[in-house]
Amino acid sequence: MALVKKSGPQPSGGCRGNWKNFANTQEEEDAFDYVKWRNQPKPSGVIGSVAHMVKGALGGGILGGHVAYMKAGVFVGVPFNILFGMYMTYCLYILVISAQVLYKRTRVPTMSYPDVGEAAMACFPNPKVAKYSKIFRYTIDAIICIDLFGACACYQIIIAKSIKQLVEDTQRTTIEGLSPGYPDLRIYLAAMILPVILICLITHLKWLAPFSIVANIIILFCIMLTIYYAFTLNPTFSNLVAVTKLYNFFEYVGMSVFSMSCSGVVIPIENNMKDPNKYPQVLMTGMSLIIMCTFSVSFFGYVGFLDACESPITVNFPMSLFPKILKGGIAIMIYITHALNYWVPFNLCFYYIKSRHNQEKILMWELIYRAIFVFLIGIVAIIFPNINALMGFLGTFCLSNMAFIWPNMIYLMTIWQRPGLGKYKWRLWKGIILIGIGVFILVCGTVVNFNELLSVFR
Repeated sequence: MALVKKSGPQPSGGCRGNWKNFANTQEEEDAFDYVKWRNQPKPSGVIGSVAHMVKGALGGGILGGHVAYMKAGVFVGVPFNILFGMYMTYCLYILVISAQVLYKRTRVPTMSYPDVGEAAMACFPNPKVAKYSKIFRYTIDAIICIDLFGACACYQIIIAKSIKQLVEDTQRTTIEGLSPGYPDLRIYLAAMILPVILICLITHLKWLAPFSIVANIIILFCIMLTIYYAFTLNPTFSNLVAVTKLYNFFEYVGMSVFSMSCSGVVIPIENNMKDPNKYPQVLMTGMSLIIMCTFSVSFFGYVGFLDACESPITVNFPMSLFPKILKGGIAIMIYITHALNYWVPFNLCFYYIKSRHNQEKILMWELIYRAIFVFLIGIVAIIFPNINALMGFLGTFCLSNMAFIWPNMIYLMTIWQRPGLGKYKWRLWKGIILIGIGVFILVCGTVVNFNELLSVFR
């Protein structure tokens, strides 16, 4: 829902940025019941919301978690998998808590992530900060698009690697062809651009949504098969590397965060809940399941395949009949999931583009832009076919902001005036520490993973 504005002078202490009907006092905030003003025809219960959260997190990223463990070492991978999961859970919790305060403060019953960021900054008591609310919103929009379009590039690489392995009928895959008779991975990526364009021309999610359930079932099979191979190929859990280099740790961080982030779906899920006050238990349950699933693939995948780990994990599965069927199934389901994942960032971009074109031919322009954006994503995948580095870059550059830094910024801006920073400004110091950790991951992880992206040119 778009945020509602008005022109004219504002009462002191209210939101800067011309917000309409904002609450100036705590009593006014408490008097607004945003749940009653929501018009959700089919609101979700607790179980349905947990299912949506898990489904939103467990995409293609989980298929590379074992490589992250291999890079960091098991003594680093296991505890930091849990720590990053807890860190993310808390940050997403305060993001949703901030959103629920801002619903009352702005009298807007539902918002998106960019809406929440804009509202938090616009309502900040210092006008020198509040005037940048639109820029903050556009920044959130841009990072969401980079993250989700980047995930689409990862999906294309997963599909191409799966097809290449099946065509070559070999256990180990490389970017180059197996022999002079087989094409480079980039050829597969180029050949996929047209089929991916065709499925991304579908403009209605309802035609694709049922397939996401099948995709989740296949990923569940991958988790179970990973555990099976761990106990079959390495029953004594031997030859695990405990710790590697600091450089590898930052590769691990990006891939680990990418594999379990659901920062883009937490607010939409809360908006669609029958009882939003139960959101904390949804978040705790959902993130616990997400951490458990990512740990299962990552740890047992590393145990089973050791230094031979590749992304996606299905590439590591033996070339016998059932694993081959699963490899093909993953390729098909990721192909469909790509179209679902593409829908959100494209519509976000097209919202800003469509006003520049003739509205009578807007469907034609939408299809043209859909094809152009998919083509550009395909070019990125061709230029940077290193899926591990691409996942790591997205995890550190995009998700450090979305899952760690911005939730704490939004929370501080929301509570700055009401209820305040607390005794000795403890909320401020806590926020600074958590933001500092996020910035450290952002800077160091982005540099390391971008360097790995460029390694394909060396």
